[in-house]
Amino acid sequence: KQWYQRRVAITAGRVTDKLTQVSDKIYCCRSGSAADTQAIADYVKFYLDLHENETNEEPSVEIASKMFQLLCYNNRDHLSASIICAGWDKVKGGQVYCLPLGGMCVRMPFAIGGSGSTYIYGHCDNTYKEGMSEEECLKFVSDAVALAMHRDGSSGGMIRLAVLTKDGCKRMNIPGNQLPTFWSK
Repeated sequence: KQWYQRRVAITAGRVTDKLTQVSDKIYCCRSGSAADTQAIADYVKFYLDLHENETNEEPSVEIASKMFQLLCYNNRDHLSASIICAGWDKVKGGQVYCLPLGGMCVRMPFAIGGSGSTYIYGHCDNTYKEGMSEEECLKFVSDAVALAMHRDGSSGGMIRLAVLTKDGCKRMNIPGNQLPTFWSK
């Protein structure tokens, strides 16, 4: 059996995919230093694979978030890493955990992060509601990301979305020329 093989991943540009799969039904959204967040995600993926092999159970989202927390907190003086860990497991269903700089870990109904997030807290607080349908969630997220991108020059040129359910992950992309707009051109 092949053990963890170190890999080098280089991230450049605003259109980088910052959604990283760490298990079949768990992803993280990375912000901060690309090198730091990629390394952390690689370690968490390795440990979740190990955990799954030892227990013959899919890892829970809470366990994944605690692994992110352990790595981020124990290395907080050396990393620039903010993580949103989200996924679905058979015990608690869909979950979102926010891990801001420093390694605190909090379960939340939704989480925002990254350089554009400061522009959209009011929008998210005003438009989020419990029990949204998948379509409403996708609109909530795409509108929020589009607003952040409009105000923040460091935010990407497209929107990448992931829907995580008991059936796995469904990925979608919204190219830059199809982004939602809220202003006249």
